[in-house]
Amino acid sequence: MPLYEHVFLARQDVSGQQVEALVEQFKSVIEQNGGKVSKIEPWGLKSLTFRVRKNRKAHFTLMNIDAPPAAVAEMERQQRINEDVLRVLTIRVEELEEVPSAMMQKRDRDDRRDRDDRFGDRGPRRDRGDRDRSDRPRRDDRDDSTGGEE
Repeated sequence: MPLYEHVFLARQDVSGQQVEALVEQFKSVIEQNGGKVSKIEPWGLKSLTFRVRKNRKAHFTLMNIDAPPAAVAEMERQQRINEDVLRVLTIRVEELEEVPSAMMQKRDRDDRRDRDDRFGDRGPRRDRGDRDRSDRPRRDDRDDSTGGEE
């Protein structure tokens, strides 16, 4: 059977339990049509790049699916009908990854460069307080002949 990676976005105002119920509903559709869901990853509530149906955030969920195309088509049809599902993306893949996806992996702080190395040749950022402005006249002492009414 073909293998699929499927991601769907649920509205921001549904609860975590409702998202889990949606996942179980879509998982049962796959299983009723002769397929199986090998992995489910809830990525949580994340900000969207742009508004989707008046939502600025969405609950993201990844499902790894091993099912016939008809089962995936039926699941997508039910997701289009459901008001709580904003977007759907299904991609056919050669093999499913059993390791956590990139969204679930946490970066080690040791792998990050130190803050000072990030600037390269520019050096660290100066604090605004160390500017020398003693040679500039105060604002109220400046000559107003350039921009005022005459």
